[in-house]
Amino acid sequence: MANIGFISLGCAKNQVDCERMMYRVQEAGHTILEGVAGSDVVVINTCGFIDSAKAEAIDYILNTAAMKADGLVGKILVTGCLSQRYQQDILTEMPEVDGILGTGSYTEIVPAIEALLRGERFVDFGSIDAPEVETGRVLTTPEHYAFLKIAEGCDNHCAYCIIPKLRGKYRSRQLDDILYEARVLASQGTKELIVVAQDTSRYGTDFPEHKKLLPKLLRELCKIDGIHWVRVHYTYPELMTEELIDTIANEPKIVKYLDIPMQHCNRQVLKRMNRWGDGERLRKMIAMLRERIPGLVIRTSLITGLPGEGEAEFQELCEFLKDVKLERAGAFVFSPEEGTAAYEMEHCDQEIAAARAEILADIQSQVMDEYNASLMGKTMEVLVDGFDPELEQFYGRTYADSPDVDGRVWIASEEPLREGDFVNVCIDGTVDGDLSGYLVEE
Repeated sequence: MANIGFISLGCAKNQVDCERMMYRVQEAGHTILEGVAGSDVVVINTCGFIDSAKAEAIDYILNTAAMKADGLVGKILVTGCLSQRYQQDILTEMPEVDGILGTGSYTEIVPAIEALLRGERFVDFGSIDAPEVETGRVLTTPEHYAFLKIAEGCDNHCAYCIIPKLRGKYRSRQLDDILYEARVLASQGTKELIVVAQDTSRYGTDFPEHKKLLPKLLRELCKIDGIHWVRVHYTYPELMTEELIDTIANEPKIVKYLDIPMQHCNRQVLKRMNRWGDGERLRKMIAMLRERIPGLVIRTSLITGLPGEGEAEFQELCEFLKDVKLERAGAFVFSPEEGTAAYEMEHCDQEIAAARAEILADIQSQVMDEYNASLMGKTMEVLVDGFDPELEQFYGRTYADSPDVDGRVWIASEEPLREGDFVNVCIDGTVDGDLSGYLVEE
């Protein structure tokens, strides 16, 4: 039996894939190390979505290769989106890599590792359109929250996005399989489920009945004992059905937080990107959601420098962000990705796009300050995430904060708090954009 190290990069969905691989490796009798030093095999589960993610993945591969040259690790196995996208390049240009698996070959992780241990090279690229194979997971998140992936692949074919070519067509997991996994997680101490997919709102539409089953799934998740919060990511604006809105509004366990990919607000830019809507329709949708779901917090991502975005289109985006005051928004620079429709489209200079992203970040910072100010003096439920030994303070999150992407609440408490507990905190200040407050006894 061997010592195996794992490095997982990219999104939460990729993290779940890595956790499933870790489970298979552990079931086969191998030991999973906390770090990579001393590993007989290092598995690097990569992201290959945009340039910055590709650069990060390549850096990790090269750094691990340097450790290999120094005798600190044994073999290197590269998996995930980068290997799927650049399989031949990795094989020919990175001789330090001993094996690669595509995104359709996660189930081959144990045979791949054992082949590498025998001194063989292992390369496998299974179908990216195959159904998901159910397996257990080794959680890499804290025990009290977990990502719950409900589907793989994407059918949206946005002009700027390479994901359908890396992950295949949209494939929903069976509802019973998802619920079984959720019950297992709850039995292990998970209190917050974060529902993810490339597009959660499309869940079930690929089944024979062609129904949008996300509302039904969410209602069933809320019935599970031990689950306190259910958070939904990546709900597309054009698929906001009445049933979904009512479910989110009426189920107490579903946090009033939605991650809605918008990308832009200009009609022509969105049309070129094969995306839904325009500024007027998005404004109406946001107003309707806020009216129907009191306390709703909306997160989105915006892209500057998309093909068709000139100065007028960018100013329209700025005014949109100022007007709708989204509680959470991230601004990213358009990355022209080879193999996508947008790659050949004319677009603005990267420096201009980067400057525009900074302007959006400044606007959003003011929106965030206003939102934080509105919370002063309010008592909010906070999920304790941990303790910072340098600041000697506990921290956690409100319903308005998803882990790793949003902010924290710093908690003043004379008594030690337990990670994973829900506590009431009176908000009384901010610390570098994060909230701060003191424990309120129930």
